[in-house]
Amino acid sequence: MGKSEADDKILSYNDVVLRRSDLGILSGPYFLNDRIIEFHLSYLSSSHPSQDILLVPPSIAFWIIQCPVVEALKDFLDPLHLSDKKLVLFPINNNDDVNISEGGSHWSLLAYYRNANVFVHHDSCRSMNATPAKKLYKAVVGYMGLSESGSKAGYLEWTDSPRQANGYDCGLYVTAIARVICEWYVNSSKKTDANDLWFSVVKEQVTPSAVACMRSEILALIRDLMARNSGQHAQQ
Repeated sequence: MGKSEADDKILSYNDVVLRRSDLGILSGPYFLNDRIIEFHLSYLSSSHPSQDILLVPPSIAFWIIQCPVVEALKDFLDPLHLSDKKLVLFPINNNDDVNISEGGSHWSLLAYYRNANVFVHHDSCRSMNATPAKKLYKAVVGYMGLSESGSKAGYLEWTDSPRQANGYDCGLYVTAIARVICEWYVNSSKKTDANDLWFSVVKEQVTPSAVACMRSEILALIRDLMARNSGQHAQQ
């Protein structure tokens, strides 16, 4: 596949533009890029339309982590209305070079749940992303609003999060865990115990075989949306 063909736009979904090269990433055992993760989070947002839920795009989460001027964060974070959200998911990437687009070598997920007033970090590779996750937590915790007791949200590194068995599926674990947490939130009784949240459901559903299926599931979803768009254009 030539470079120009790889860059061909194949789908526009909400604010995400996917390119032909993204299909190749999903077709093989490759590290997921920002676009694919942003697409899946955007799809989850559409599947669970609620003002209480915010799934932050990778580019915004990266900017929050790397923002060089603390004073600039307020103007950037205020439009997100973090203090109004009950569930917020941040994809974390270990890229520390703002000059490299889609850099880094590992993805993880930081989830905030207001009822328990806690941030939970899910890392499929033994807390490899603990440093950038903690950095994001410290950047946004002051914007989440206070709990009923007047305390700031806590931070939990969940060391029993499902583990990847290779060096390239971390992004799939992020998408799989994000999906389970969103479904748990919609169906749960809004638990408040930080030690008894979505953990058992994640352990039960985010298995190596389920994660392996995520590639074909996301690929099939993209192809289905492409077919729908083609059908709509044909009718116009």
